[in-house]
Amino acid sequence: MISHLARAGLLALICVGFVPTTASARTPYDGAWSVLIVTQRGTCDRAYRYGIQIVNGNVVYDGGAVNMSGRVASNGVFRVTVSSGGASANGAGRLSRTAGRGSWSGRSGSEACSGYWEAERR
Repeated sequence: MISHLARAGLLALICVGFVPTTASARTPYDGAWSVLIVTQRGTCDRAYRYGIQIVNGNVVYDGGAVNMSGRVASNGVFRVTVSSGGASANGAGRLSRTAGRGSWSGRSGSEACSGYWEAERR
């Protein structure tokens, strides 16, 4: 009887391990990231660093005057739009599970700017 209960308990534990949960819906890129944005062309500010979150593949930034929206696809392709006042930029690139890199271009007033971005998981 006890061995029957032990086997049934073990089977129940194994089955629970295969039940989908909210955590399994997360992407491999979810979590805290530090993003460095560097200007290579134009007179936009030389560099910025932002702390962002990726939640279910969506970029989340709660930093006040800067608006950010973006998405990471299941293959790591990353696209983002950033705006603040009269300035806006679009970025694209790729993330791995721990780092990423890409390029961006945008405008600040009438000035066109572009550069690269790098990200690392925190």
